[in-house]
Amino acid sequence: MAHFIDRRLNGKNKSTPNRQRFIRRYKKQIKEAVSDAINKRSVTDISSGESISIPQRDISEPVFHQGKGGNREHIHPGNDQFSTGDKIQRPPSGQGGGAGEGNASDQGEGQDDFVFSISKDEYLDLLFEDLELPNLQKSQLDKLVQMKTHRAGFCNDGMPSNLDIVRSLKGSIARRIAMTASKRNKLKELEEELEALLAEPVPPQHKIETLEAEIEILRRRIAAVPFIDNYDLRFRNYEKRPHPTSKAVMFCLMDVSGSMDQATKDMAKRFYILLYQFLTRTYKDIEVVYIRHHTQAKEVDEQEFFYSQETGGTIVSSALKLMDEIVAERYSQGDWNIYAAQASDGDNWADDSPHCTDILANKLLKVVRYYAYIEITTRAHQSLWREYQGLSAAYNNFAMQHIRSVEDIYPIFRELFKKNRQKQQGAA
Repeated sequence: MAHFIDRRLNGKNKSTPNRQRFIRRYKKQIKEAVSDAINKRSVTDISSGESISIPQRDISEPVFHQGKGGNREHIHPGNDQFSTGDKIQRPPSGQGGGAGEGNASDQGEGQDDFVFSISKDEYLDLLFEDLELPNLQKSQLDKLVQMKTHRAGFCNDGMPSNLDIVRSLKGSIARRIAMTASKRNKLKELEEELEALLAEPVPPQHKIETLEAEIEILRRRIAAVPFIDNYDLRFRNYEKRPHPTSKAVMFCLMDVSGSMDQATKDMAKRFYILLYQFLTRTYKDIEVVYIRHHTQAKEVDEQEFFYSQETGGTIVSSALKLMDEIVAERYSQGDWNIYAAQASDGDNWADDSPHCTDILANKLLKVVRYYAYIEITTRAHQSLWREYQGLSAAYNNFAMQHIRSVEDIYPIFRELFKKNRQKQQGAA
């Protein structure tokens, strides 16, 4: 059996199989680095690629070597300072024997971290791995589709890691047969004719020389056909096919009142951008409804939701009322999976917080699959949090989390949308 290894390089002289193998082997360290990197990005730069660093100690591997067995004697050069049995003092701190330039450290040792660049797709795959919309149920299978990868035959171009050796060799054999069949038939006829001439009592020498020259030319032409050519290569082809799951809509409710300072709004935007990237990458044709509110709530488009500077007082129930109206008008519970994510600093008009609880308990939580409330503040919890705590205990489709800093956003996002979250809560 012959084994052919395709060692051709893809873009930037990188080996695709080696790259994928590296990502699989050090996936844990890469995911940790991705999690750290997202906190350092600007609000508008969450979805691009990333250069990440992996500590050298995490990619070091054990080494097996042949040990020196038995008793050995070594002869070392003598000296005029020490005698047998003397103990040698350690060199003083900062006076090592290195040959490098510059000042040495007075303690410890180390190596540079390994810097590894990942593409946008690799970055987002790692970012949203093992996440899903909780409690998604099939209703009408005509709107929301989840894209899944399937085998789709073979193609002439592709990544080296997808090269199919057997198919390529079959193509090579078929091509060589097609290109040399007529020549081999002609060669066989000339060889039979030459054999007949040689069997004659007095073979004509000039005919024999002519036939031998023609036979040699044909053999060279047959041998010149390459064993394998780029045309023969066949790559396993994969394509993403839509898998109908259901119709779904995500409501994004953001507090833009005066109590939300710029840093708090930026953290809310980071959370919603993560949510938007997750939804659009994992699901196709999911609808997103954006609602901004202060004392009044308004349905807006994506641009206004993220970049409008409008502000005012705080009445949270205005956003919940508007969501309830939109659900009743456009999204039938029997046909749609309804989700909502609400971000606020928890500050609300005191008399309005019980009203929010009433709307959620009697209307929204009866129709939504999942409702996530995120409070973004470094202060003590406000009245809205205390009101919502009762809902969290009574409804398993209601979740609430507290974000104190930028570093909390991604871990809490994963906690809210991790796979099988509802099952784990039910088991607990």
